[in-house]
Amino acid sequence: MVEESLRVALEFRRAFARRQAAEVVELPGGFGVLSTEFAYSHEHNQLVLDTPPSGTDVAGLAEEVLGHLGHRRISVFDDASALALAPGLAAAGYRHETEVVMVHRGPLPAGGGAGPVAPDELAPALERQWRHWLPWAPDDSIAQLVNRRAARAAGAERVLTLAARGAGGEFGSWADLYQDAAGTAQIEDLATAEEHQRRGLADAVLATALRLAADRAPDGLRFLVADAEDWPRHWYARRGFVPVGRTHGFVLS
Repeated sequence: MVEESLRVALEFRRAFARRQAAEVVELPGGFGVLSTEFAYSHEHNQLVLDTPPSGTDVAGLAEEVLGHLGHRRISVFDDASALALAPGLAAAGYRHETEVVMVHRGPLPAGGGAGPVAPDELAPALERQWRHWLPWAPDDSIAQLVNRRAARAAGAERVLTLAARGAGGEFGSWADLYQDAAGTAQIEDLATAEEHQRRGLADAVLATALRLAADRAPDGLRFLVADAEDWPRHWYARRGFVPVGRTHGFVLS
């Protein structure tokens, strides 16, 4: 059932966030995660909520847990709760981002062409890409965004960084694959360097991730999360991913 797929995907995301966190703070309707080593990373410093109890001051909770940081991020996994919270958080200055949880229901792609790489091996390519995305960011912030993959290694039983090389041998596209003991797998952070786009490298990475996940757990759930307003969700749909639900992010920075 679609509802069961969404439930399994969200449970995976909650567990992954907890396991990779340096500190977990229990909260009404969810929890907060913190990491002083990666203070610039929203992923590692945020609130993760489902259905906050009626009357909960969610913005106040974010201030209490994240007030020492330069950002506030609140992830809300329950769609109705997020929509109810949206007006108040908008009034407090938060930007609302809607995400689509997509499950792979198409045939497994043939081939692949990408392979696992060590995070330090990929680091120079990651640094170049982050400097392209965030040209204003200071060096220490870029370093945190590059090195935070080290924390992700604790998030699941299997954590792989996969990459495909361009014609000159340099890394052109990459993604993470996370998989738990039950076989549920998330594909995350799929990206392609500007100079390597439209050359099939992202397809190679995605196909490899799907194949590796299916090889370990043929009947396991395979999913990803895409921005509801951006073009990649349509790219994923053409490759067999179907939406099963929405989650929401509220960001103040």
